[in-house]
Amino acid sequence: MPKIPMPAQIRRLYLHTGLNAVQLASASWVALLAARGYSLVEIGLAESAFHLTSLLFEIPSGVMSDVFGRKRVLLLSQACSLISALLMLLSRSLTDIMIAMIFCALGYNFASGTREALAYDSLETAGRAAEYDRYAAADMGIYRVVNACATLGAGLALTLGYRRAYASDILLGLLAFAVTLRLRDTAAQQVHPPARQRMTACLRESMRFLSQSRQALRLISINAIVGAGATLLRFFLQARLTQYGMPDALLGPALFIMGLGGALGARCAAWLRGWPYRRVWRLTALITLVCLLLSLRHALWLMCLCGFAAAVMDDWLEVRTDAALNALVPSAQRATLISVSSLCFSLVMLILSPLMGHVFSIL
Repeated sequence: MPKIPMPAQIRRLYLHTGLNAVQLASASWVALLAARGYSLVEIGLAESAFHLTSLLFEIPSGVMSDVFGRKRVLLLSQACSLISALLMLLSRSLTDIMIAMIFCALGYNFASGTREALAYDSLETAGRAAEYDRYAAADMGIYRVVNACATLGAGLALTLGYRRAYASDILLGLLAFAVTLRLRDTAAQQVHPPARQRMTACLRESMRFLSQSRQALRLISINAIVGAGATLLRFFLQARLTQYGMPDALLGPALFIMGLGGALGARCAAWLRGWPYRRVWRLTALITLVCLLLSLRHALWLMCLCGFAAAVMDDWLEVRTDAALNALVPSAQRATLISVSSLCFSLVMLILSPLMGHVFSIL
C-alpha cells in the first residue's frame, strides 16, 4: 500500500474532525427537540437509544476496524451519520427520532477508536508516536472550538427549523465523506485468515489483555464515569437555559462559551502533561460533581459557568486517558480496546440519561 506523508495524513484527520464538528443541527439537537415539544424525559429516552446501540456495537465496530482496516470503517461511520441526519430531517414521532439516534450511534461507534488508532498508527509508522499527546490535544481542541462555533448557530437552527438545520448537516457530512476517501491505512493488508477467524482472534486477544491489565481497566472506568456526568450536564443545559428564561438569540453564544471550555481542557492536557494521572482524575471528578449540583440552581449565569467548567474537566481527562490507553495497548487490538472504553462510557450514559433527564425536569 503506498505510503502517505504523515503530516498530510494528520492534516486530513484534523479536517475530518472539523467537518464533523461544525454541523449545525447536531450541535444543538437537544434544543431542536425541545423546540418541537419533546420533554426532557423523552429526550433522555432518545439519548438512551443512542447509548443502548452503542453498548451493543461498540466492541464489534472496534474489532472490524482492527480486522478490515481503519479507512473502510470510517467510511461506514460517515454513511451511518448521513442516514441519521436524513432520518431526523424526516422524523415525525419519538419512534422516528429513536431510529435516527440508532444510526447516529452506529456512526459514532464506527469512528470511535478508529480515528484514534489510525492517528496513533500513522505517527508510530513515522517514528513519531511520542507526539500523540500533542496530536490528541490539538484534535480535541479543533473539535471543541469548531463545535462551539456551530453552537453559536443554535438560535439560527431554531429559527430555520430542524429540517433546514439537518439539511445543512447532510451537506457537511458529504464533504466529510470525501475527506475520508483521501485517508490511507498505515499497514498493508496481506493474506489473512477468514474474516470471522480474524475477528474472533482479535476479540480474544483484546479481552486477554484487559484481564491482565488492571491499569487499563481503571483508566476506562474513571473516564466513563466522569465523562458521562459532564456530557449529560451540557446536553440538558441546552433545554434548561431556555426553560429558565434565556432568549433563543443568546442560547448560541452561551453554548459557544461552554464549548470553548472543552478547548481549554484539551490545552490543559498539553500544558500540564507533567501532572500525574491520579491528580488529574481526582480534580476533574470533584469539579464535575460540584458543577452537576450547582447547575440545579436556576441562575442562568451559574448554569453557564457550570457547563463551561464541566467541559474543561471532561476534555482534560479524556485527552489524558486517550493518550495513556494508546500507550498501553498493542497496535493489533488498539481500536478494539479503545472501543471497550467507549462501551463503558455508553453503559454509564444509558443508565444516567433518563435519570438525569427526570431530575432536571423536576428541579
